[in-house]
Amino acid sequence: MRPIKRGDIPKESDGSDIYFNEYQQARDYLEQRMGHYCSYCETPQYSGADVEHVQPKSIEPDLALTWENFLLACTNCNSTKGSQPIDLQAYYWPDSDNTMLAFEYFPEGRIKAAKRLNAAQIEIANRTLQLTGLDRVPGHSKLSPKDKRYKNRKEVWGIAHEAKKDLSTSDIPILRKQIIQLALASGFFSIWMTVFADNPEMRNALIDAFPGTRGSGCFDDNGAVIPRPGGDL
Repeated sequence: MRPIKRGDIPKESDGSDIYFNEYQQARDYLEQRMGHYCSYCETPQYSGADVEHVQPKSIEPDLALTWENFLLACTNCNSTKGSQPIDLQAYYWPDSDNTMLAFEYFPEGRIKAAKRLNAAQIEIANRTLQLTGLDRVPGHSKLSPKDKRYKNRKEVWGIAHEAKKDLSTSDIPILRKQIIQLALASGFFSIWMTVFADNPEMRNALIDAFPGTRGSGCFDDNGAVIPRPGGDL
């Protein structure tokens, strides 16, 4: 789950805050700020992501048009999260926590709570995975045949691993640039960061390439993960 900076509400040409008559009007602004990726599973959404309400609009109608309540989501994450009541402190959020500290990614497509966490933090991390079904892999009782997210993670891991092998045999600037372009096209920032864990230059290039990531304040100058200012992680 890539940490992102949504930023302040967009402005009109006269400097006043934009008012959204419909929440869907926020999509283009969100994609400009954060990229066209699901804020939860990191899948690229080329046909347009859903504008996702952190606090469900059916339960908190006063927040239905509130910029700070918007993220982007794929159909799977959005439908799994649904309209259940949300206690913000019970989960980790990509716009307020360093979610790179919360989870670990594995070649077979699994995501797990990070070993670095304490018991209370692991509970929150697991609850966060369950919220959008990111824990659903083969053997999970709620995995749907239509849910390909774990397969997508596994596939992109393989792509990133091959890219790293290519770079090890021919470390030239043009190949680094092509790998970053490949990462942007395939999505799953966290997987690319995991595969290139021992390459600070590539990690920094990934952080700078994915919109809204550097501004989150979750990475140091060497591309290492650091606690988010003001976040729970």
